Amino acid sequence: MRPIRFAILGTAKIARTVGPRIQAFEGTELVGVASRLADKATAFASDLQIPRSFDSYEAALSDPEIDAVYIPLPPSMHLEWTTKAAEAGKHVLCEKPLARNADEAEQMAAVCRQHKVVLLDGVMWYHTPRATAIKNAIDSGQLGTLRQVTSVFTFCWDEFPLDNVRMQRELGGGSLLDLGWYCVGAALWLFNEMPQQVMARAHYDNDVDTRFNGFMEFTDRKVATIESGFDAVKRRWIEVTGAKQNLVCDDFTRPWNDDKPRFWTHGSNGTAAEHVIQHRPQEEHMIETFCHLVRDNSIDHKWLNLSLKTQKVCDALAQSARERTTVRVIESI
Repeated sequence: MRPIRFAILGTAKIARTVGPRIQAFEGTELVGVASRLADKATAFASDLQIPRSFDSYEAALSDPEIDAVYIPLPPSMHLEWTTKAAEAGKHVLCEKPLARNADEAEQMAAVCRQHKVVLLDGVMWYHTPRATAIKNAIDSGQLGTLRQVTSVFTFCWDEFPLDNVRMQRELGGGSLLDLGWYCVGAALWLFNEMPQQVMARAHYDNDVDTRFNGFMEFTDRKVATIESGFDAVKRRWIEVTGAKQNLVCDDFTRPWNDDKPRFWTHGSNGTAAEHVIQHRPQEEHMIETFCHLVRDNSIDHKWLNLSLKTQKVCDALAQSARERTTVRVIESI
């Protein structure tokens, strides 16, 4: 079976992580990289030993030897370049957050459906065997009646770099979309439903949320709380609490130790069990999912649905924080 041929649109830092994994996965081939600055594309291609470089994104999209693109551009550019890629017949693996807001995300999904190409966001951890084991443990009922999901994703800047994409609201910055996106999506995925209402508070610098705390209320007394921020020690943990047990993963978005992806379950009597689920680099699992979707022509798939729901809930949380009010969100997932 012919490999799916990729080009990368942009030379962002994350592309240096994902690019080699596209090269390593047996079902894909990294054909080229594009930049608006020819020398940047040439240097990137040379560093990663990519055969071709393009001096514009349009040049990559017009190449008939490219089947799909990976978009690591700022969120403000996702709608434009996903639209152009879909119109060129290219499948799209797009970094998270999918867009700046739910309206843009819905437009992206619609244009990809129209042109019958796959759209997948760049959340990697969902696609790993460890994430599957976590979901299976929860769905099995071993935790008992589910009560709460608590998740945190933070890192600490000594000083906020105002020229960074994360610090510019018009580019889609802020800790909620950058880090909280993982926490919101995890709650929706694990509970398999949308919240009925949300409430949030945030601290703002340069008009972006640099610290964010959110509360989501679901059916049957279930709740989820999230914390994201650019001003606290690096953390990326999640806890799922039931009436009988809880499940804790202290590095859910990316293992601290790639050789030991793990999580724990705890009982009410103090007993604990460590579960180690070995797997390949999580970028490869995401790429594998993307390839399956492309080969199966799965345009409307569960991961896109989850992305759109995550974007909608992030919108509601952002509104709640800005307006300092409770926002209702009633829609099935």
